[in-house]
Amino acid sequence: MRSIPADRYVRRRFPAVGGGRRVTATTEEESRRRYPRRVSDTASPRSQTNYQVRFEWGAAGAAAVGVEADVVAWIDELGAEDVPAGARVTALAEAEEFARWCLARQEELGGRFRIAVVAAGATQEDGGLRFAVEDLLGAGAVIDAIAELGIDHQSPEAAAAAAAYTGLRRATRHLVNASVSARELRA
Repeated sequence: MRSIPADRYVRRRFPAVGGGRRVTATTEEESRRRYPRRVSDTASPRSQTNYQVRFEWGAAGAAAVGVEADVVAWIDELGAEDVPAGARVTALAEAEEFARWCLARQEELGGRFRIAVVAAGATQEDGGLRFAVEDLLGAGAVIDAIAELGIDHQSPEAAAAAAAYTGLRRATRHLVNASVSARELRA
């Protein structure tokens, strides 16, 4: 594979995963030209500030990806976790409505509207955070709906969450109902 000088603009089309749409990757430099709002050069890599759509887990993740975000979307499909201050609660069933709201805010702003999507996860008995498939699928649905409207400059984490949802879209209801969290709530 030949190397491409770093100062050249690079744009590649990646094949769609699971029959979904194609995702375009662009350089950070192009993003800054297209969207004039400044991205912090001093932010932690975990904050994902190089991307318009970001994804993380839990309250600590919300604090990380909320850096310079215009909105933090808190996804807790089963409503079992506390919502961090300032976060906007949304869910799988509201994904399209939330995406339209984001697009409207971006149009009002006249530039990039930065969105941090946070899956709540589940708090374990020891206080640690546990993966919650229902929140991953809800976050993926939100990220996918945002991308469908053209806001698709996603972090790798956000792209993976969206791919999880699109790949399992037809099984979502079953997966949420059969999840560990749902079974714990019914016990």
